[in-house]
Amino acid sequence: MSVVLGYDESPGAVRALHVAIEVSAAFGEPLVLVYGAAVPGSLGEEYAAHRDAVRETGRSVLAHAVAVAEESGVRTRVEVVDQKPAEALIDAARRHGARCIVVGSWGESPLRGALLGATPHKLLHLARTPVLCVPTEP
Repeated sequence: MSVVLGYDESPGAVRALHVAIEVSAAFGEPLVLVYGAAVPGSLGEEYAAHRDAVRETGRSVLAHAVAVAEESGVRTRVEVVDQKPAEALIDAARRHGARCIVVGSWGESPLRGALLGATPHKLLHLARTPVLCVPTEP
């Protein structure tokens, strides 16, 4: 089993990282850090350049989270995925047999999350794995 965390360096994700580390440490399970971002388009040089830039950003963002987790003694795996965040997290949870998916929230209203498609909102409705939604500190 594992714990899957959606991480993008937002304030909610930073707080969720600490919660995910606690959960991973408590169960002695690895933390799978996921950065999901779907690149618009599908062909051509611009698409490839944009995809490569998104992947590099993801690797850079996750490097910080890996360092924090490893300082706490938690084993990590990293995935930079060319999918929308909710899809990437659901797929990672399935592939890694996740105990739960941990994600931060921005404190958006339920209506705004439903209209704009916020990742926590989508996960709560689509994931078959339990979702731990960590609010951003006030």
